[in-house]
Amino acid sequence: MRRVSETEIRCLLAAPFSEEKITLLMLQSKSGCILFPSINCIFVVNQENEIMKKFAVVLAGCGVYDGAEIHEATLAMLAIKQSGNDYQCFAPDMEQYHVINHLTGEVMNEKRNVLVEAARIARGSIMPLSQFDADSFDVLFFPGGFGAAKNLSTVAFDGPKATVQPDVEKAVKAMFNQKKPIGAMCISPAFIAKILGDVNVTIGNDEGTAQVIEAFGGTHIQTEHGDVVCDHEKKVFTTPCYMLDASIADIWDGAYNIVESILASFEPKDTAEE
Repeated sequence: MRRVSETEIRCLLAAPFSEEKITLLMLQSKSGCILFPSINCIFVVNQENEIMKKFAVVLAGCGVYDGAEIHEATLAMLAIKQSGNDYQCFAPDMEQYHVINHLTGEVMNEKRNVLVEAARIARGSIMPLSQFDADSFDVLFFPGGFGAAKNLSTVAFDGPKATVQPDVEKAVKAMFNQKKPIGAMCISPAFIAKILGDVNVTIGNDEGTAQVIEAFGGTHIQTEHGDVVCDHEKKVFTTPCYMLDASIADIWDGAYNIVESILASFEPKDTAEE
């Protein structure tokens, strides 16, 4: 038996799955799981008997200067788990732009693979981003780190003329087309603006990066620690994290708040926070 998200179970059943039926199944569930032996899967609910959301967390490597920001990635995954939901890590299977000595800040004369490096954060439980299937996930999520601007995109080098790694662009467009939430921390909102154009995002208060976002057609909103910009029309959620001078406690505030904001977007419109 395998675990599946709400999105995947709806797809597997290939028929509308009413909220009343979902509620009945959850109330009948004693173990936190609903079994569907005929399709060899388990429909997972959390301790509050809510349908578990599945996040796809995309990592840009391992390490703030050339990969994924470890605090942001780890605390985002913690926030997802503590909210009673689940995640699967992904990373593009590609050579990273360069390798930085995180003690000295100097470029090292060696090559590393983004997927292999990201596996350090994911404790080996990670998949190539080329295998991402939007039908199987409820949320697409990007922690920050310079790897987001060097490996997932070329924002760090090319500014307004930046390009986005093809698997990243494909994943974002797939979720956007299905009207599913996309979350981004730190510098990652910049390439979200590159892909989607007219979208409200934040990277804090860095004028240079804000100008790049505006050049992409996006709207930058200045924020402080823990703030989340929610573009409800585009279903894009962003928070600044280490784009501001931050402590790890500030990063937790941002990680917790962005995950909660994303989850609130699944609530009925009359009760969801605006």
